[in-house]
Amino acid sequence: MSAPRRAAVLGSPIAHSLSPVLHRAAYAELGLDHWSYDRFEVDEAALPGFIEGLDASWAGLSLTMPLKRAIIPLLDEVSATAASVEAVNTVVFTEDGRRVGDNTDIPGMVAALRERGVDKVESAAVLGAGATASSALAALAVVCAGPVTAYVRSPERAAEMRGWGERLGVDVITADWADAAAALSAPLVIATTPAGATDAVTGSVPEAPGILFDVLYEPWPTRLAAAWSARGGAVVGGLDLLVHQALLQVEQMTGRVPAPLAAMRQAGEAALASR
Repeated sequence: MSAPRRAAVLGSPIAHSLSPVLHRAAYAELGLDHWSYDRFEVDEAALPGFIEGLDASWAGLSLTMPLKRAIIPLLDEVSATAASVEAVNTVVFTEDGRRVGDNTDIPGMVAALRERGVDKVESAAVLGAGATASSALAALAVVCAGPVTAYVRSPERAAEMRGWGERLGVDVITADWADAAAALSAPLVIATTPAGATDAVTGSVPEAPGILFDVLYEPWPTRLAAAWSARGGAVVGGLDLLVHQALLQVEQMTGRVPAPLAAMRQAGEAALASR
C-alpha cells in the first residue's frame, strides 16, 4: 500500500473554499486513493508555525487570501510567474524538502480564456485594482496585443495598476470608477471586484458585447454576467478560473499529467448547485 500523501488549502476565511472538492475529484479520477486534501483556517500570524509543523507526507499547499504574499519569505524558491505579481497560490514540497512557490492563477486565467476561444484581443478593460487585478494584467500580457484600461476608485489604486503594467509589460491606462460603464464596450472585460460591485453598470451592457471574464463564482451568475449572456455575449466565470488553476496545482503536486479537467469541473458545479 502506498504511503499517505497530503495536501490542503490554507487561508482566512476558508470554510467557503471549493478547492477540496476539486482536488478530491481529481484524486478519485486518477485513482490516488492514498492522497488526501483538506482545508485549514490559517492567518498570516499562524502561517510560519503551520509550515514548520508539516512532515514528509505533505506534497503541497494551495493558498488563498491573505497568505499569497505572506508565504513568500518562507519559501526556498519562487517561480518567475509568481514573482512577477508577488503572489504565490501554490507550494510544492520537493523530495529533498525544499519549498517551491508558484502562481497558477495567471496561467489558469489564460487557459480559461483559451478554452472559450480567446487567444488574442486588441484591447481590454479591467474592473478593480486588487490582488486579482494584478494577476489579470499578467494574463493580459499574454492575450492582449494593445492597451488595457483599468477602472479604479482612487489615485493610489491607479498608480498601483500603472506600476504593475510597467512591471508586466502591459500598456495600462487608468480611468475613474465613476466611468466604469465605458469598460463594457471593450473586446474583453475582466471583472475582479467583490460581489455586487458591478451591479450598477449592468444596464450599460452593449447590444453586441465582446467577452466578459467575471472572476466571481458565488453567487453565480452575477448580475453583470446574466445581463451579458442575455445580450448574447460570451462569459467566462470564476469557476472556470478556479478549475483551471486547481488543475495545474494537481499536476504539480501529484506529477500526474493531464489532470482530469471534466471531472473537476463537474464536481465544482455540483458543489455550487448544492449550496
